[in-house]
Amino acid sequence: MQASASVVKTPKLPVSVCSVQIPVGARGEAHLVVSAADTAKSMGSGDVDVLATPRLVALCEQATCAAITSLVPEGSTTVGMKVQVDHLQPTPIGADVTAEAVLDRIEGRRLSFTVSAYDAGGLVAAGRVTRVVVERDRFMAKCCATGETPAVTAE
Repeated sequence: MQASASVVKTPKLPVSVCSVQIPVGARGEAHLVVSAADTAKSMGSGDVDVLATPRLVALCEQATCAAITSLVPEGSTTVGMKVQVDHLQPTPIGADVTAEAVLDRIEGRRLSFTVSAYDAGGLVAAGRVTRVVVERDRFMAKCCATGETPAVTAE
């Protein structure tokens, strides 16, 4: 099942990163109804039919993107750098899960978020995610320096 994301903005102190104003306190959310494809068994990260940790981490990263995507300048994007997430409770197939991200700190191009995820039973996960603002073309050229640069399309 496709996850959805939404931006919830509560800007506090704008900080310029790569010539864009990104407010500390920016918030984003991502939602998911757990399907069989999202389970540990399906993803190969375990043998049980509950929300897989890798899928949960992806949902938390999706929430961080939702918080800032509209604030990143044309030609730039953010990439994941560091993820520290504690997966605290299992979530069954069919359950609604919401991940929330709050931008806590900006250090140069590094954006640090506090993330959490909830289902009907309460807190499912909590942690931190760090993303870095990069120039899309320069990043792709660096990543593909030994081969052909793949086409990058906007979603």
